[in-house]
Amino acid sequence: MTPPPPRPTRAERPARTASIPPARRPRGAALALAVAAALALGGCAGPARAPAAALATELPTTWSQAPAGDTTARTPLPPQWWQTLGDATLDTLMQQALAHNTDLAAARAALAQAEALRDAREATLGPSLSLSASAQRSKSGGAPAGNAFATTLGASFTPDLFGGNQAAFSAAQADARAAWASLAGTRLTLTANLALTYIDLRSQQQRLEIAERNLAAQQSTRALTAWRVQAGLASSLDLEQATQAVEQTAAAMVALRTAIGQDVHALAVLSGQPPAALRETLLPPAPLPQASTAPALAAPAEVLRQRPDVRAAEARVQAALARLDQAAAARWPSVSLSASLGLRSLTLGGLLDGSVANALLASLAVPLFDGGALAAQQRAQAAALEQSRAQWTGTVLAALKDVENALLALRQDAERLQHLQAAATAARNAELMAQYRFRSGVIDFRTVLDAQRATLSTQDAVEVQRATLLADQVRLMQALGGGWSPDASAAEPGSPTSRADAAPTPPASS
Repeated sequence: MTPPPPRPTRAERPARTASIPPARRPRGAALALAVAAALALGGCAGPARAPAAALATELPTTWSQAPAGDTTARTPLPPQWWQTLGDATLDTLMQQALAHNTDLAAARAALAQAEALRDAREATLGPSLSLSASAQRSKSGGAPAGNAFATTLGASFTPDLFGGNQAAFSAAQADARAAWASLAGTRLTLTANLALTYIDLRSQQQRLEIAERNLAAQQSTRALTAWRVQAGLASSLDLEQATQAVEQTAAAMVALRTAIGQDVHALAVLSGQPPAALRETLLPPAPLPQASTAPALAAPAEVLRQRPDVRAAEARVQAALARLDQAAAARWPSVSLSASLGLRSLTLGGLLDGSVANALLASLAVPLFDGGALAAQQRAQAAALEQSRAQWTGTVLAALKDVENALLALRQDAERLQHLQAAATAARNAELMAQYRFRSGVIDFRTVLDAQRATLSTQDAVEVQRATLLADQVRLMQALGGGWSPDASAAEPGSPTSRADAAPTPPASS
């Protein structure tokens, strides 16, 4: 559903923002896009929208690292992007993390706080009513004690003549949108970190299995060497070298087990549980997940629209612009109106028939001299606006870098994996031939040890590279926004009041 059009504010009047120089529009053939175009707000911009020139930056039209002539089937990322990895254990961990992770809970609370502050600001735009009642018993000198009862209905209203109250509400509304986008960013960071840790866990387990197989082969070689030493066919040096290889592999296995335990602890904490809670579930080895399809590679402008960190930075610029407008309005006169209607009586029962008192008050306040405090406040807000603009530009550039880096890593790591797989096959064949020729007495034992080390090293490198390539795919999904949409209409996943597969709800624009 398209939100209602934003209410006009002083922030949209050029006369009020003329003192703030807009960012220079890029020149050249490259596409210069403002927030409204680059992020395709689609009606979600709040009343404190920044001018187009304020948030303009030069964007590429294509990705420099995009595969040329790529015909791989690509599908848009779903909000539950980790399901494309096809791992049921990972799916379960994600649901637990979305429901119980402490960082995500803090981000939800921050959003609730921002929405409450927005609602409080909105309440100041209209009149306020109050009802009071009093009872008094007094005595003076020798006179008998007397009672007095009164009730008063009061109303007050401050007309927003120069848009200061509306600007304050616009800033609070933009803060709520920033908190909503930050919640989505926290969710994306959490799911990406959990997926990367899970991939590392399964990779370490696969590397441990490789080390165990090679250790068994090395122990067999050592036993054969010991027999040959007893038979006078080999020297004690050969036996010591075989023992060295066995112990080195055993030491490497200890380090792998340590890394596995640490990954299990990290996954438990990410899912909001004590470190040892998932040992029985995750310690049994399992293969690496496999990405079913490659994600759709959208244009840079569309990717920025799907990045929650960019949308949060944009909302902070809008909030800063509205606060500048609020600071400017504070330098103008203000008018307040109030009225009261009261009943007074000497007895509680006669209150309805008592005397009626009413009053109407209008006041005007004009700032004449404050030592330059209001002007300094306006300059401070102008500086805050420039700071938020610079931060927005930095966030945009960082988002573009994330995608380019992920694409580059994917291409290079896929090529490296092919070379390592070929090297592992050659190393295994060389080890088999070395074992055969050693038993035949053609070569010495050092050649066998070198072949075994090469086999272990290349097989381990292949497993590490397979995990690295899968991690590159996860980082690309994260860089593309992880399936997040600024137009999401369901509730935040894992929240107590929503379905586990829903997405965050953006605050409505005013």
